[in-house]
Amino acid sequence: MVGLFPDELLTATDEVLDSFEEELPGLGEASDERVFVVVERVVLAPNAVGESHNEAAFETDEREALCDYIDQSLNEHGVDVVALTARQGLGRYQLTDRWRKW
Repeated sequence: MVGLFPDELLTATDEVLDSFEEELPGLGEASDERVFVVVERVVLAPNAVGESHNEAAFETDEREALCDYIDQSLNEHGVDVVALTARQGLGRYQLTDRWRKW
């Protein structure tokens, strides 16, 4: 497992998610634009992590887990992701697609 998930990868991913969690309070009352700024930031950061690990940082299971984590975290902080994506003309599971490389 150490080969698949080196300490540098885990640390970088934890830092990304910690930063995202700091931005979550109050997003339930925020504008769609503000929510998408936060989503963009949490998606672009793992892109950089992946690039620094030869694009092999996240496999399918980890990608799905990251998307679920983002979605659930937003919902837990009052963001109706279904309504948010619909207002933007996106499908339910397209929240991160615009920026995601992982």
